[in-house]
This record gives sequence, C-alpha cells and structure tokens, in this order.
Amino acid sequence: MHPILFTIGPITIYSYGVMLATAVLVCTYFLSLDAKRYKISQEMAYDLVFWCMLGGIIGARIAYIFIAWDYFSQNLGEMIMIQKGGLAWQGGFIGGSLAGILFARRHKLALRPLMDLSAPYIALGQSIGRIGCFLNGCCYGKPVAWGIYFPQQNARLYPTQLFECVSLFIIFLILKKAQAKGHQPGFVFILYLWLAAIERFVVEFYRGDHDWTFAGLSLAQYVAVVVFITGLILMKVFKKK
Repeated sequence: MHPILFTIGPITIYSYGVMLATAVLVCTYFLSLDAKRYKISQEMAYDLVFWCMLGGIIGARIAYIFIAWDYFSQNLGEMIMIQKGGLAWQGGFIGGSLAGILFARRHKLALRPLMDLSAPYIALGQSIGRIGCFLNGCCYGKPVAWGIYFPQQNARLYPTQLFECVSLFIIFLILKKAQAKGHQPGFVFILYLWLAAIERFVVEFYRGDHDWTFAGLSLAQYVAVVVFITGLILMKVFKKK
C-alpha cells in the first residue's frame, strides 16, 4: 500500500486525497459535456458538481466519524483530515443528494433530469475513489490465502476496494447506456440506487473492517436495503407524477 505518494518539504501528498481530486476533475469534465443534452450550461454543471461533491464529502465524513466514533473520540484533531481516508458512502449519498436538491430549487431546474444527469458520474466518482482506498489500505477485506498483502493488517486480504472499483465502473457503463435510451425522467437515478445497493450488499460479505453486525449483516448492508427500497418508492412516486 502507498498511503503517502511523496513529500515536498513539510507538505505531504496522500494517495487518497489525490484520487479524490482526480474523481472530482474527471466527473466534472464528462458531466459538463453531457449537460448540453439536458439544456444545462457548462458553468451551471460545474456549480452542480461543486456543491454536490462538497455536500457529499461533508456527509460522508460525518457518517464515517459516527461509525468510527471510538477512534475519533480519542483523536479529535483527525476529524477533518480526509486526505488520509475515511468517507462513508451512505453519508456521502445523503449529503450529495440534499445539496443537489437545494441546487435544483435555487436555480429552478427540473429535479429528475438533473438526477439522471448526475447518476452515472456518482458511480464513476466512487469507482475512482476506491483506488484511493486501495492505496490507503482502508476499506479492506477479510483474510484469504490468495489475497493481496496489506502491511497495515499484516495479512493477505480480499482486495474489496478493487472489487468495488470494477463493479462501480460497470455500473457507470450500465447507467450511461440507460441514459442514452431515454427512459422516463428519474429512472437512471433509480437504477443507480438499485445497482449500488446490490453491489455494496454483496461486497460487504467480504469486508473485514467492520465490527458491528446484527443477524449476520453489517450496518452498511441494512443501509443498502433501505437504499434499494427507496428506489422502489421513488419509482412509484415518479410513475404517479
């Protein structure tokens, strides 16, 4: 693992932070190109990504701090050090969604097309971010004989970060294809909810970085079930409208 890429004097460049920045730049560029199809200017697309990413990062960090409170209660100064890793997808989804809703209302944009525009790049951003998790050594899997050696855990583990990187990129491709077919507004975003929930639910069986379980399932798996059901509810609501 390479949590630190290099240092320049007193400045330390973390691999997680670099991959997070890469995800923002790549997703912003391609989303701004797609924005024309939805009659949204590139400038507004840049603003949308900025606020959604900001809301997502804040929400993801708050959720991660909540999950790992035993650690952060003893290390309060590290709460804001996201360059070292530590973002929870569940909180990021909530924070980014709220930011997107507020952005749409402020600029009087139709919400469902905006959701469909963003959905593929949420998955792509997550996919790139998981490379940062792999380099950082967080979000690791359970021990397995053929696994990748993680120095921090001194064990060979399932490379669950890479599992998610590949599966989320496949989800990105599926969403782009659905986007091109011109489904009912809101469907692409709902499809993201379903696929992302299934992907996380399955990968959690191989994760080894969580202690909390109930009835054999982790907290993230229960959240994934809620996300999947939310997609079903949204589908019914959108059909009525």
